[in-house]
Amino acid sequence: MGKPKPADMTRERVQAAIDSALRTLEAEGSGIDALNTALRNGLGASFAAAVELIRSAQGRVVVTGMGKSGHVGRKIASTFASTGTQAFFVHPAEASHGDLGMVGTSDVIIALSWSGETAELKNITDYSRRHNIGLIAMTSNTESTLAKNADVVLGLPQAREACPHNLAPTTSTLMQLALGDALAIALLESHGFTAVDFGLLHPGGKLGTLLKTVRDFMHTGDTMPLAPLGTRMSDAIIVITNRGLGCVGITDAGNKLVGIITDGDLRRHMRNDLLDAKVDEVMTKGPKTVRPDQLISETLEVLNSTKVTALFAVEDGQPVGIIHVHDLLRAGAA
Repeated sequence: MGKPKPADMTRERVQAAIDSALRTLEAEGSGIDALNTALRNGLGASFAAAVELIRSAQGRVVVTGMGKSGHVGRKIASTFASTGTQAFFVHPAEASHGDLGMVGTSDVIIALSWSGETAELKNITDYSRRHNIGLIAMTSNTESTLAKNADVVLGLPQAREACPHNLAPTTSTLMQLALGDALAIALLESHGFTAVDFGLLHPGGKLGTLLKTVRDFMHTGDTMPLAPLGTRMSDAIIVITNRGLGCVGITDAGNKLVGIITDGDLRRHMRNDLLDAKVDEVMTKGPKTVRPDQLISETLEVLNSTKVTALFAVEDGQPVGIIHVHDLLRAGAA
């Protein structure tokens, strides 16, 4: 039996699936709206207190939760760690069997429980009280056991689950996740965490490449296609051909980059005496450049917006390298 194809589905089944998706998104969207409203009111003060408690802690953030809250907690811990706030996840059941030893007295615990009555959290919350470890509760029940034991309570507003039976954690877990993201970003901003810092923690994949700099990819020294003012076009074309980067940079007597000639310039200036002309007549003056320390993500924006394939990197007006879009394609950034 083959896989069902959209063409095989009745119009009613297609519409039913779309309607279901829209109901889910509407329900979950209402949860985010409720969270926005709460943050503008009483939840805002608690949120700020949670940020300050984490900021002032000498240790790490320990995130814990059971079931779906635990899955969300793992993601929150991962987001914290990748944005400059040291964090890890501890499973509450494992904590009761020795992993409490992973929690230090200078740490802060964030415990997630929609009901606030998750039995498996009791040992880790008791441990936090016994050793005076900061405890942040993320729960919808501000009168729960968890909330009453916490130093800071992030009270999530009540919201209907997207599940038609109002049972499966959907809207609630999205709200937990969103509030966790909000905490991570608030901490990122308060720490002054930069894109360069982000790159140090994300060296792999396309994201890691985008957070590298021009210096990591640029051609330098004799591999740069350069020619001084006054050079005959016949010689400049040889430089373009030999270097294989589709252009030649033109420098003045002080080695400042004053122009560029590209393959496109050659086509636009094609005439019988082109080979005898000087580069001064053909070059595009004031070419767009980048810094050697400029992020690759920024460099790609420049390449795309100016519709060029190569950019010279300059320091004090002098060319120190050149980067080509093909270098970025090979690195998987473009």
